[in-house]
Amino acid sequence: MGKFKALLLVLVLLAGGVLYYVYTPVTPPSLPLEFSLNQGSSLTAVARKLEQAGLLEHPRLFVLFARLLGHAGQIKAGVYLLDHAVSKKELLELIVQGSASKSQVKIIEGWNFRQLRSTLDASPNLRHDTLNLSDSEIMQRIGASEMHPEGLFFPETYFVAAGSSDLALLKSAYRLMQKRLDEAWQARNPDLPLATPYQALILASIVEKETGTPGDRPMIAAVFLNRLRTHMLLQTDPTVIYGLGLSFDGNLRRRDLIADTSYNTYTRSGLPPTPIAMPGRASLDAALHPAVTDALYFVARGDGSSKFSGNLDEHNRAVNQYQK
Repeated sequence: MGKFKALLLVLVLLAGGVLYYVYTPVTPPSLPLEFSLNQGSSLTAVARKLEQAGLLEHPRLFVLFARLLGHAGQIKAGVYLLDHAVSKKELLELIVQGSASKSQVKIIEGWNFRQLRSTLDASPNLRHDTLNLSDSEIMQRIGASEMHPEGLFFPETYFVAAGSSDLALLKSAYRLMQKRLDEAWQARNPDLPLATPYQALILASIVEKETGTPGDRPMIAAVFLNRLRTHMLLQTDPTVIYGLGLSFDGNLRRRDLIADTSYNTYTRSGLPPTPIAMPGRASLDAALHPAVTDALYFVARGDGSSKFSGNLDEHNRAVNQYQK
């Protein structure tokens, strides 16, 4: 009988411990707290993600609790927003019911930062904390070391919780670009005439704007790299257009090509001072893994593709064929 009472006491204590674990509210490290769960993640991976977000101290207990309730395969992917403390039971119910308030915000390859800000300002599902901030203030708020924002946000589809800050999205996009740029830089071809990852980003942004057919990216990158090696002017129209800013009316004139600005690669040698757009992964890869060629020129064929030439005479013939 004594053993039975001891066992009963142990069971009561265990039950009490479980109830305490399940029902005790957990205050997130900061509020509101946003976290995302990826499609196809295992219950263990989900528990680990929640631990990293500061919502769990004992992820194995959470896994055991979810399995006891039969929820192991019922976790819903999505972006979740917590604005108050929750118990483990409430947290489990939240991610099983899929109570994620989410929407998509897509950043497009080749956009400039002005276009990105316009898109964020028009999103009804975001809190517009950037509305009255300057570009440099935005960079400070997201913890960026750079003051100029151009090109520093990775083009991707982002899932955002309703009511979340546009600053949070920009911070995610900035960090992802840093990650993608670092990965590409670490794997770059040797002997490129690029001194820093930021220079690679600048070149990739030019490749992004110059490319009409995806397969041309490595060749376009190679042309500009060959020009940098031989100290030729880059002479690329998209940089001139970027330097014109809002004054560009869609028609690039000869006077624009000879009007000196810091982005006019017809009047100034080397790369422009900043990127001119947000390059995607393919343009980053092309800038750091260019084609092997002696081409120094290219001209649009009119179908999206380009004709590449190794000397000026050949290029002029191509211009006469495709542009005149």
